[in-house]
Amino acid sequence: MKMRVRKAVFPAAGLGTRFLPATKAQPKEMLPLVDKPIIQYGVEEAMAAGCDQIIIITGRGKTAIEDHFDVSYELEKMLEERGKLDLLAIVRQISDMMHVAYVRQKEAMGLGHAVLMARELVGNEPFAVLLADDVIDAQKPCLKQMMEVFEETQCSVIAAQEVNGPGISSYGVLDAEKVSGKFDGRLYAVKNLVEKPKPAEAPSNLAIIGRYILTPQVFQALESTQLGAGGELQLTDGLRNLLHAGEKINGYAFEGRRHDTGDKLGFLKATVEFALKRTDLGPAFADYLRTLDLKKSI
Repeated sequence: MKMRVRKAVFPAAGLGTRFLPATKAQPKEMLPLVDKPIIQYGVEEAMAAGCDQIIIITGRGKTAIEDHFDVSYELEKMLEERGKLDLLAIVRQISDMMHVAYVRQKEAMGLGHAVLMARELVGNEPFAVLLADDVIDAQKPCLKQMMEVFEETQCSVIAAQEVNGPGISSYGVLDAEKVSGKFDGRLYAVKNLVEKPKPAEAPSNLAIIGRYILTPQVFQALESTQLGAGGELQLTDGLRNLLHAGEKINGYAFEGRRHDTGDKLGFLKATVEFALKRTDLGPAFADYLRTLDLKKSI
């Protein structure tokens, strides 16, 4: 029987220092793109891809995430009494999305460590990992595209995006060969993974983006992986060990536009683009943007 991905893991224990002071008292995952928290975009993507269980790896100061996906009786009662049924439906939709479980990561020790924390809840089955910072706007959800690859190949899949120039040194990079005749030329057989190489030393222009579908064998690989820079357990290192153990990993150059909302400029760009796509806000917002004297602002 073919393996099926039902669970999605969201590492969310990071401190979000790039957005201080805004993230001093609230999780960066709860920063809103227009009127929806960043992490909700990822949860909705996981749902659209067929996942029915969400596992969020949290840490100190992250209770706002739990509250957001929980039932808010007082708020719902107030909205119902005041006849604001449209808002009531939105609020209830959030808490009714799906089953959400939480694992507390007492110390942020890297992405690999966060994934390893989910081991008991994931069990012996494949699972998805989504980094909330990467918000991907796509006609077919990015994770859904990757699910289709996994259903056929039954091996781990890493989302990839072409990055040209010096910017490649900000990413993990795939050393991979294109698999001809598969998925419109978007599928790659991974031979190695290199973390943040110098541009001249990058094995390709395929940067690793925050979407993964992993087989349960990754947990054993992570357990045997030594801590890397800064005393952290890196997922890239664990995946390299998985390759060395003989497991196959594919890279997939997804269709869609990725927004790095963990970066201030990326967050601003995403806010503008998502606002313009809204039928209730887009036209008026576009009219406002046309009134701006950008030369004067600069």
